[in-house]
Amino acid sequence: MSVPFTDRHIGTDRAAQAAMLDVLGYDSVAELVEAAVPSSIHARSLGAASVIPPAASESEVSQELRTLAARNTVTRSMIGLGYYDTITPAVIRRNVFENPSWYTAYTPYQPEISQGRLEALINFQTMIADLTGLTTSNASMLDEGTAVVEGMLLARRASKSASRLFVVDSDALPQTKALLASRAEAVGIELVEIDLAGDDSVLPDAFGVFVQYPGASGRVWNPAGVIEQIHASKGLAVVAADLLALTLLTSPGDLGADVAVGTSQRFGVPMGFGGPHAGYMAVRQGLERQLPGRLVGVSVDADGHRAYRLSLQAREQHIRREKATSNICTAQVLLAVMAGMYAVYHGPKGLVSIARGVHDRARALATRLRAAGLELAHDDFFDTLTVRAPGRAAELAEEAHRRGYLLHVADADTLTLSVDETTTAHDVRQVAEALGGERGRTTASQPEGAAGHPSTAVALPAGLERTSSFLTHSVFNTHRSETSMMRYLKRLADYDYALDRGMIPLGSCTMKLNAVTEMEAVSWPEFAGLHPFAPSTDVEGYLALIDQLETWLTEVTGYDSVSLQPNAGSQGELAGLLAIRGYHRSRGDVERTVCLIPSSAHGTNAASAVLAGMRVVVVACDELGNVDLADLNAKIAEHAHALAALMVTYPSTHGVYEHDIVDICRSVHAAGGQVYVDGANLNAVLGFARFGEFGGDVSHLNLHKTFCIPHGGGGPGIGPVAAKAHLAPFLPGHAFAQKAEHPAAGGGMVVHAGGAVSAAPYGSSSILPISWAYVRMMGSAGLAEATGAAVLAANYVAARLRDHFPVLYSGDNGLVAHECILDLRPLREATGVTVDDVAKRLIDYGFHAPTMSFPVAGTLMVEPTESEDLAEIDRFIAAMIAIKQEADDVAAGLWPADDNPLVNAPHTARSIAVGKWQHAYDRERAVFPVASVIAGKYWPPVRRVDQAYGDRNLFCACPPPEAFE
Repeated sequence: MSVPFTDRHIGTDRAAQAAMLDVLGYDSVAELVEAAVPSSIHARSLGAASVIPPAASESEVSQELRTLAARNTVTRSMIGLGYYDTITPAVIRRNVFENPSWYTAYTPYQPEISQGRLEALINFQTMIADLTGLTTSNASMLDEGTAVVEGMLLARRASKSASRLFVVDSDALPQTKALLASRAEAVGIELVEIDLAGDDSVLPDAFGVFVQYPGASGRVWNPAGVIEQIHASKGLAVVAADLLALTLLTSPGDLGADVAVGTSQRFGVPMGFGGPHAGYMAVRQGLERQLPGRLVGVSVDADGHRAYRLSLQAREQHIRREKATSNICTAQVLLAVMAGMYAVYHGPKGLVSIARGVHDRARALATRLRAAGLELAHDDFFDTLTVRAPGRAAELAEEAHRRGYLLHVADADTLTLSVDETTTAHDVRQVAEALGGERGRTTASQPEGAAGHPSTAVALPAGLERTSSFLTHSVFNTHRSETSMMRYLKRLADYDYALDRGMIPLGSCTMKLNAVTEMEAVSWPEFAGLHPFAPSTDVEGYLALIDQLETWLTEVTGYDSVSLQPNAGSQGELAGLLAIRGYHRSRGDVERTVCLIPSSAHGTNAASAVLAGMRVVVVACDELGNVDLADLNAKIAEHAHALAALMVTYPSTHGVYEHDIVDICRSVHAAGGQVYVDGANLNAVLGFARFGEFGGDVSHLNLHKTFCIPHGGGGPGIGPVAAKAHLAPFLPGHAFAQKAEHPAAGGGMVVHAGGAVSAAPYGSSSILPISWAYVRMMGSAGLAEATGAAVLAANYVAARLRDHFPVLYSGDNGLVAHECILDLRPLREATGVTVDDVAKRLIDYGFHAPTMSFPVAGTLMVEPTESEDLAEIDRFIAAMIAIKQEADDVAAGLWPADDNPLVNAPHTARSIAVGKWQHAYDRERAVFPVASVIAGKYWPPVRRVDQAYGDRNLFCACPPPEAFE
């Protein structure tokens, strides 16, 4: 009999839980949770009536996933439209994509223990900046479509034009056009679509223009004149560029563009039925501080050595809130690392060779199609052909599908087909024959463009061939052998602290186990190798899995319908708020635009509300960390006729179960508003309470937290949005969705007809099997057990540390939820030791620090999760108690205030081995503060990084090798 998966996932066994409960004074986990969770929100047990099947074993789930995968058909895709088949180098697949050292790491907010992925991201940034010809790139975007939206919003912020008009290329990708339309309306931007490649196109007065380069039809043309026009009217030019094409084409920067956006998917990242993929954004000099998302820069550590860090963090939404440049909280780090390493492995010559091979095969296909009597719309192209076949487009596409190829039917008379890295000469012949070409060998006038032997001829416009160099840094010109690449990836991984080393007790982040059985299907070609716009007959397994997961998430949240489209928590927030907006407007309540948000809320809440066209009104919190009911009621009364929504996190951002949540929801509803319950902390209520039952109208969930999708060093994520029946029709739809219907609670189906929020119909589909497997292996009872174990672990930590660090907030019976806030402000007052000192000293003890100064400055928010065992939790508690004693020793004068193990932390191997030791404490105290760290010691590669230096001296590309001498 196999061990139940719950025992693999939950780190504390019954004996450990009994010992922890003894400390807390409770007889069972159920009794503890009953005491912590307010009785007013206790949910009925799922029991036998649950739509979630009983827990299956790991082997059973693996087989069920194999069965679902077998229902998908991996047909050779030539659809294009921003998604291409690609070859992931095996050394990158094994050592990054499938490596927990990379996929279980957290966002690099602690730079000293994140140097590996920060270096990988600066490689990505350098790659993007070089290829686009612009000065600065960020560390990735969510996908190409949303990157274009962010480019539009940046142009509006940065342009000196008073116009509300944004010009859109009529040859833009259709899904991008849909996203622009969905997002522009809410913020008052007017769109006008123009055939920019037309000889006499004259731009209206606008704050910006968007150009697709090459176009969706495959057309390649020179947009320099259009860019000059928009600049003349004080607007900005945003260009979406194909990275592989840019190895042959003049860069957007050289054409005069202000912003370049796009996707890096075809650089070794599988299509995965839509994602996750790393979008990108690069800007010209002067726009760096307008960049949304994360930006990796170069700084120095305490010894003056070069070190990487996240730069200009003051731009981020958790700091600027409703004044933020974007609501995006995550990036696509794991996928950006893969794409960057694809460029590292192939180098500039390799990329050019791949691009020329793709272009040659596109030319060969064009020659064959013309020989068959078919008309091509454009003579200049890179990889995509538009074929005119009056009245026969669908018929020809069906014949190609019968032969194993997917083409895109643009309309009844038009086909488009795209060549990619994997397309062979055989594919060229087969597709040409399917479209009416003759069988037979290629003649001299029909170049096959065999891979590895690209020709020098091109079908590109004169004057647009690239002349500027790119990827000249040594990192892109060194690692050609697999041995060298393997060692480079290993070295970077060893620089970092991830879950494969130890606990990452980050409050608000839920760094739990990402089990191998959950992860393994992500690499299977039946899930990884499908185009997001493939026909429904090719993706039956995916659609079944998606329906099941939506049904299960509906069940556990108490809502009526779920959309899996949002590819980040921030996008889920936005989708939920847009659903509220759509609902009010459908009722004629256009004046309902006020969104009430507690002062403790995560900054994405406020930023998302602004992007949904709402006005943020902040509600105060009381001294216990709860929503101040008096202030809330006053704000409701003041804004009753304009009230659109209240956004509230449950349990609260302070880690407390708000006792009055039912009354809060009732008050908002009485005033005509809707309640958005932020699902970031669902890990504390899953199986014990349901948002939709105690008053929520809509919520987003973080599958990269509660449902085990790994954080990937700062992304990928998925933020599904769940809603009650009256909001369900306003959840995001998508023109390319294989089916319009979604499961509804109680049976039946519902159509989601709101605007799209992601480029792909089901968002980052390829990682949905992870959450599906988690729920399937846990079952309803297991999900509740996990919640109980998480709440037990957090309360155990709070109880053990309360005498050393005050626990800032607690709820009923003095209990916390799944996390606790340790107040370090008294420690600073008594000893001078800061929260930063404690966080960095924890590195010497072998830990990633808890969340620093959020939601309260000068505090640490600790979330041990259900996956950690008691020994690891006790090790963390012992480290915190030891650090408190070190701080007391500083106060007692044992060590000087400016020279002690805390202010000098973290300590590197070089800091104790090189030069004369001149500190007031010895080397052993510095790096081996407790005996348990001696075996398997984690050595940070740099000392404390100077944050201010990096912002004053902004440098966001690969530094020259001599900078590290």
